Amino acid sequence: MLIKKASDIKSSEITDEKVYRNRRWFMKSAILAGTATATGLLYRGLNPPTPELPKGEKIETAKIVTEDVGKSAFTVNEKLTSLQDITNYNNFYEFSTSKGSVASASKGFITRPWSVSVGGLVNNPKTFDIDELLRFPQEDRTYRFRCVEAWSMVIPWVGFPLAKLLEKVEPTSEAKYVAFQTLYDPKRMPNQNTSVLDWPYVEGLRLDEAMHPLTILATGLYGQTLPPQDGAPVRLVVPWKYGFKSIKSIVKITLVADEPPTTWNIAGPNEYGFYSNVNPDVDHPRWSQAMEQRIGEYGGRRTLMFNGYGEQVAHLYQGMDLRRNF
Repeated sequence: MLIKKASDIKSSEITDEKVYRNRRWFMKSAILAGTATATGLLYRGLNPPTPELPKGEKIETAKIVTEDVGKSAFTVNEKLTSLQDITNYNNFYEFSTSKGSVASASKGFITRPWSVSVGGLVNNPKTFDIDELLRFPQEDRTYRFRCVEAWSMVIPWVGFPLAKLLEKVEPTSEAKYVAFQTLYDPKRMPNQNTSVLDWPYVEGLRLDEAMHPLTILATGLYGQTLPPQDGAPVRLVVPWKYGFKSIKSIVKITLVADEPPTTWNIAGPNEYGFYSNVNPDVDHPRWSQAMEQRIGEYGGRRTLMFNGYGEQVAHLYQGMDLRRNF
């Protein structure tokens, strides 16, 4: 599925819009940890519930079957988080530190022209225009998405495996890691004028993590073009890691030999490790990670190791101490 803009999408290619939009929300007694509680209540106050789903209609989930990692890897048999929640409850510090304010702060963010340079330890460095990225075969990927602040979502992403992009530039044998960088433009991303983080935002993966078929570059969600508040026009999604690893609005990808710096590890090295795999047995210094609150649900749920993707990714960390390498 090729995605350019919402008006280009045929109605037959996406689930009926009313199924996505007419969800009843259930945040009556959210058990969110830390700032998630306050921001969640603020968000609900600013965004009142929509009408409930008409009788007889069911929430649909995107499905895709692959031989690489199995059907369960790309299909989550869980209720999707509503489009309204996904696009109004966001972590994107370049625009705001308030989850309920990102959507309004990023309104009007222009994503064309846009290019992503891919270089470093590669045989064929190249700069990809956003339209070139959209010509990669797009797939529907319904993934759990877990935030370090103990809240989670189930999001129907649209995108393509990062491995497909990296294959185009041919990593050399010296390449061991992949470094990512977000756009740095304080005029377009006003919170970059503050010192809340070191800008630009940077992230990194080990090369085998980046090449894993679960790892994607997302260009859309719910069958639509990716909204600014969710990382337009292209972002990383690594479903077994905490959400902050999924860097947004990417402009640069570099193959390197040594472990690259990452923004949150720089900001709090005792709180945010390089790997950042979802591990309920490793608490954040300020809150437990054993339970999570699914946005749009009542009550908490137990956090799953590797966010439920252990069958597909646990082998990547064989022999590692996941309490030290957090």
